[in-house]
Amino acid sequence: MKTIITYGTFDLFHIGHLNLLRKLKSLGDNLIVAVSTDEFNELKGKKTLIPYEQRAEIIKSIRYVDQVIPENCWEQKIDDIRNNNVDIFAIGNDWEGKFDFLKEFCQVIYLDRTDGISTTYLKSTLKNFLSVPKEDIINALNVLEQLKRDFE
Repeated sequence: MKTIITYGTFDLFHIGHLNLLRKLKSLGDNLIVAVSTDEFNELKGKKTLIPYEQRAEIIKSIRYVDQVIPENCWEQKIDDIRNNNVDIFAIGNDWEGKFDFLKEFCQVIYLDRTDGISTTYLKSTLKNFLSVPKEDIINALNVLEQLKRDFE
């Protein structure tokens, strides 16, 4: 039986996350996903929108995932690999080379990301959308309402 482990925050779950989990599961039999806790994300300078408990529950519900564990710190990876008899550590290629030190304990694979989607992109888009002045939104809605009346 081949065991794979990955780590991530998984905030604003999107198709890129699903594609990653599907690819990871295709590499073996048992997929363990370590979801970063809110406290660990704070230490990393990350602000999540979805609390840890909910993110972990979402990941648990994905059919490709066999087990979810909390990621509390950077240093836990070696212990996680040893304690769970992990064969493959895999993560997105945006981390290329950062976890090569784990090759001493298991195979390390960096997977391609899904083009055009990331949590950073989604958060940036939301921020830009929310910064649109209220009066511009009202004006746009008024124009749409007028167009609707014109076509009735």
